[in-house]
Amino acid sequence: MIRAGTARLNSDLNTVSERSPFPVRTDNMSDGLLMEVCVDSVESAINAERGGAGRIELCCNLLEGGTTPSTGLLLVVKEKVRIPVYVMIRPRGGDFLYSAWEVEVMKRDMEQMKRGGADGLVFGALTGDGRVDVELCMELLAAARPLPVTFHRAFDMVHDPVVALEALVSLGFERVLTSGCDSSALEGLPVLKRLVEQAKGRIAIMPGGGITERNLQRILEGSGSQEFHCSARSSKDSSMKFRNSNVSMGGALSVPEYAVKVADVTKVRTLNAIAKNTL
Repeated sequence: MIRAGTARLNSDLNTVSERSPFPVRTDNMSDGLLMEVCVDSVESAINAERGGAGRIELCCNLLEGGTTPSTGLLLVVKEKVRIPVYVMIRPRGGDFLYSAWEVEVMKRDMEQMKRGGADGLVFGALTGDGRVDVELCMELLAAARPLPVTFHRAFDMVHDPVVALEALVSLGFERVLTSGCDSSALEGLPVLKRLVEQAKGRIAIMPGGGITERNLQRILEGSGSQEFHCSARSSKDSSMKFRNSNVSMGGALSVPEYAVKVADVTKVRTLNAIAKNTL
């Protein structure tokens, strides 16, 4: 739950306002609907565009919430679609407290993705006590220039969303992807609404997490957001004829060996139509 006390914006935040390499966003970022689809394959990227998505978030390992994709995947996706492609920069699953080695990996990956034609980047970092890691984010934003950046769902793990949102505004993030600090965007709807009100157009609040055809209208109407994030996936059976049921290439929580999750054109179109009718 968002707490009322915002007086705890510390000196780090004031320093960011003075030193941030990115200006604080003051322009209107609500000029119509935008649907972002997270994808982990070329097929899903093509299906997302065909279904009417306005932007792609490209990643791999969606079972872990998304990690950095390969440069090969980015290059082929950029050849096949025309809509903007924002690339996830996350070196592993798990928490968002990164070691010096992991930060170096992130910076190297950012260099590769910029060279590969990424239209934007997606990342986030926290301190051990659940605050936005202001200093590290400043470093990463500087490395990302001139690309726009989304702060991902690390936001849902912060100690105080009010303070965290002000930090992201001061740092110059373009948007924040969030479920409202809850298990899904529907569960986090009250917080999403208050975040949109707090943002006042300075940063886009993009609901994401468990968004489906059944709840999208309620989430958009209840939050006031002009963007949303979903995977819109369906399961597709593998084309393998020979199957060894005794072996699995993943761990206990892996997806079925002979099934592939891909963005579904029909689901994307349906979600897009619901959103347009809502807004």
